[in-house]
Amino acid sequence: MDKLIPKHGGFRSLKSFQIARLVFDITVRFCDRFIDKRSRTHDQMVQAARSGVQNIAEGSQASGTSKKTELKLTNVARASLEELRLDYEDFLRQHQLPIWDPRDLRRQDLIRKRFTTADEFAQWVKHQQESSLAESAANGVLTLINVACSLLNKQLQAQADAFTKEGGFTERLYRTRTTNRKSP
Repeated sequence: MDKLIPKHGGFRSLKSFQIARLVFDITVRFCDRFIDKRSRTHDQMVQAARSGVQNIAEGSQASGTSKKTELKLTNVARASLEELRLDYEDFLRQHQLPIWDPRDLRRQDLIRKRFTTADEFAQWVKHQQESSLAESAANGVLTLINVACSLLNKQLQAQADAFTKEGGFTERLYRTRTTNRKSP
């Protein structure tokens, strides 16, 4: 018999969570350095990055009793990171800085490095000699956001498939009650 409340949580081991948390840490530093702290944009960018992280965690925790909530919150995390992507693109456009092509070797190098801390990312940015710090940092974060969003898209599809196959909490309750009534 299926467990009524399956194993859930475990968000810290999700690669999407780890990258979203790295994006949040970097965004806080980026905004403190390049965006006026009194501006609405500063707060919006930090909050969008935070929302990406927090909603992955909250969705993972809720998954034990609500696959619907898990799907919803994972999608909110994805949408928050999309909002943040637009803020970084706007920053680059407003400062007449280029958005790196997806095939740019610097993007590929960053992905290959698999950084886990904002300090590692900052060192990488400092070594991008063919571009300014702002350009390298913003494009680097855009690269990480792309990775996080790609992972979240796969996560959403897996969650939708699991919900379709296994159902949600209400269906598990019904199966459990039905099984218990049939038992001698």
